[in-house]
Amino acid sequence: MGKTNEQIEPAPVANRFRGFLPVVVDVETGGFNADTDALLEIAAVLLEMDDGGRLGRSETHRYHVKPFDGANLEAASLAVNGIDPWHPLRPAIDERDALQRVFREVRRAIRETGCTRAVLVGHNAFFDLSFLNAAVRRTGLKRNPFHPFSSFDTATLGGVVFGQTVLARAVTAAGLDWDESRAHSAAYDAERTADLFCEIVNRVQGVYREALAGG
Repeated sequence: MGKTNEQIEPAPVANRFRGFLPVVVDVETGGFNADTDALLEIAAVLLEMDDGGRLGRSETHRYHVKPFDGANLEAASLAVNGIDPWHPLRPAIDERDALQRVFREVRRAIRETGCTRAVLVGHNAFFDLSFLNAAVRRTGLKRNPFHPFSSFDTATLGGVVFGQTVLARAVTAAGLDWDESRAHSAAYDAERTADLFCEIVNRVQGVYREALAGG
């Protein structure tokens, strides 16, 4: 007989972040105002931790999103992300459907790791979290697995560890690959943010262990 939810032993990641599961999220939008501007892409990258305590990237879930009714679309934002919201071949789905699909995978990961809730990881995380929360309000979705205001911000962490707050520069300073031609895609930016976050966590963990061993 399989284990019940109560019998599942927490994965290492559950203890590392006080029961929270870090999930990297990136959104591409039609502007900077979460309440009025369209959510056009959302990507969520799940993370996993091995028995040695090293954090790594796992699955990526990415969706093109139809602008909600009455959504504002700023030409300057579309020029940066290169999205044509009305392209006939764009496989976009409704905002509610996109969120439900992301939340379903995040809740599954929470259960499997023995965590209690997800915490959003983002580069300038306030921006991504604000658009996520605004979309939740618009769609009336319940059971949002993400903490409503707590987050991990790799712009801040990158500035502290590498002296760089721009994603491309922080990724490069960490010794990771950066392809400018793929930037401003929700999936690509989320995966690079995930790699940067994992690199920072693993470096800090290594320094901490060395300090304990030397003490």
